[in-house]
Amino acid sequence: MGRRQIELFDDKQDGFFSICNLGSQWGVPDGSCHPPGGLFASINQIGSGFGISSNSPDSRDNNSLKSLYSNLYVKYVSSAEGVGIVGVPEEEGALKKKKGGLKLKIKVKNMSLRRLISGGVAGAISRTAVAPLETIRTHLMVGSSGNSSTEVFHNIMKTDGWKGLFRGNLVNVIRVAPSKAIELFVYDTVNKNLSPKPGEQAKLPVPASLVAGACAGVSSTLCTYPLELIKTRLTIQRGVYKGIVDAFVKILREEGPGELYRGLAPSLIGVIPYAATNYFAYDTLRKAYRKAFKQEKIGNIETLLIGSAAGAISSSATFPLEVARKHMQVGAVSGRQVYKNVMHALASILEHEGIPGLYKGLGPSCLKLVPAAGISFMCYEACKRILVEEDEEA
Repeated sequence: MGRRQIELFDDKQDGFFSICNLGSQWGVPDGSCHPPGGLFASINQIGSGFGISSNSPDSRDNNSLKSLYSNLYVKYVSSAEGVGIVGVPEEEGALKKKKGGLKLKIKVKNMSLRRLISGGVAGAISRTAVAPLETIRTHLMVGSSGNSSTEVFHNIMKTDGWKGLFRGNLVNVIRVAPSKAIELFVYDTVNKNLSPKPGEQAKLPVPASLVAGACAGVSSTLCTYPLELIKTRLTIQRGVYKGIVDAFVKILREEGPGELYRGLAPSLIGVIPYAATNYFAYDTLRKAYRKAFKQEKIGNIETLLIGSAAGAISSSATFPLEVARKHMQVGAVSGRQVYKNVMHALASILEHEGIPGLYKGLGPSCLKLVPAAGISFMCYEACKRILVEEDEEA
């Protein structure tokens, strides 16, 4: 079978493409086409045995067309390996995958609002996640349902079921969401204002995060303490109150407005060292992580672990004051002793129960506070990355 050329467009009719030797034998007649040198060998060749014919009868008419297609080839097709995408620039055609998957961004121009929203979301999520541990911890502190975590758990499940583990959680979320929002907002704002800029001297003789943490704890406690007391009453005094509003009204009517702030003194005394230690530890551990791994941005898992470690340090250091606060909040329920002040509560607990009484419930407290602190910090940092102003992070 002889060689022949099948023409896609007839050269005699001003065509400019031809297919060379397409038939039972794939040959290249001498002078008809350039020998292929790879998939794309030259401007006059596209593929193996495919080319732009340079021998058109009317070369004057086709001269501009040949120049146009030559330029298109060089711009869009030619590549180092001889492979390209015709008509699609490489920078537009290439699919670039971004790390981290789907990234949600919500524009919130006001920085203070971004911090408040982030803190509220962080508080609500973290407290709901550890609500059962919070319930067990509260019962252990006041000794109302047993002397161990297992005993308290079984007693709650026997009397109230799974709902009992989340008793008072709505009040807790309503309290914690604004409390955490205020706390994290105050901490972030004060810390940024007190922290020296690179090259500047320190504005305070103590770390800025220590002072910022104390201010944050005091601010949130003053604003949301009545809700904390109501939450404790709802958890301990089952069946006495119908809900948040009923508890609030009954306490005001039967015990007076001052009752809503019973135990505020030990709360403030306890929250100052707790919050200061917590935020100072968190800030110190973050700086140490950045220095050790030479990374400016810290991931969610790392933030969770750093926040949890900070929570463990602060809760262990200030736990006796937390026990005294819970005893004072319960008041004279079920014939319990009414304490005059923090020192009276601490002395009475130490006298009747010894040192172990000051740390009763420390185990479940750490089980609750440690992950709660980690989840709170992680959610806060994540929300700040989601809530942005234009294209900048909060």
